[in-house]
Amino acid sequence: MRVVMLTFPKLTQLDLTGPYEVLAGFPEVKVELVWKTLDRIEDAFGLRLAPTTTFAECAQADVLFVPGGPGQLMLMQDEETLHFLRHQAAGARWITSVCTGSLVLAAAGLLTGYRATCHWMSLEQLALFDCTPIAERVVRDRNRLTGAGVTSGIDFALTLGAEIFGENQAQRIQLAMEYNPAAPFSAGSPATAGIDLVNQVRAPWAAFQQRREQAAALAAEALRATS
Repeated sequence: MRVVMLTFPKLTQLDLTGPYEVLAGFPEVKVELVWKTLDRIEDAFGLRLAPTTTFAECAQADVLFVPGGPGQLMLMQDEETLHFLRHQAAGARWITSVCTGSLVLAAAGLLTGYRATCHWMSLEQLALFDCTPIAERVVRDRNRLTGAGVTSGIDFALTLGAEIFGENQAQRIQLAMEYNPAAPFSAGSPATAGIDLVNQVRAPWAAFQQRREQAAALAAEALRATS
């Protein structure tokens, strides 16, 4: 089972490494980290990651996965990346994402007509691509499986693992990781955090979110033009 995980500059590393930790634990899985070159990339906070293969050399994925992060903006109309995703998706059993990675899949035309989720601050942008936004931690629609923001990547990967290998194997991975969330606060969702805290989190991201919305609108327009 080949899992191909897109890497790119300024991704959110936990979007990638949470699912990686889960999926790499299944002995049947081989994980590839793919980018345009084998040069190391830096995540949004400077953590360096090393791709294991390139777009040109990547074998066919059984599971295609896209993480999110600030670098997602540059991918929205990056035809080399979008072409790679479309090409891989044509032969993949599962097409998946976490966080704003779903916006990249949407820009490639791979979520049109599907239900999907995304980070709560960007969820509604999926509607620009004729995709139905769903405010849930993990959303499955046929062979599309998407996770919401950042930490949901672990839930996403355990769900995917259970779908492919069965619940017992997924539960064994969960136990080996000691994944037993007991959050110290009820602030992990805008539904429970309260409006004041939501506004505090939104404020420093306001300008960037405006850029993200513009990037999504332009990508959606470009997709419609080629449909």
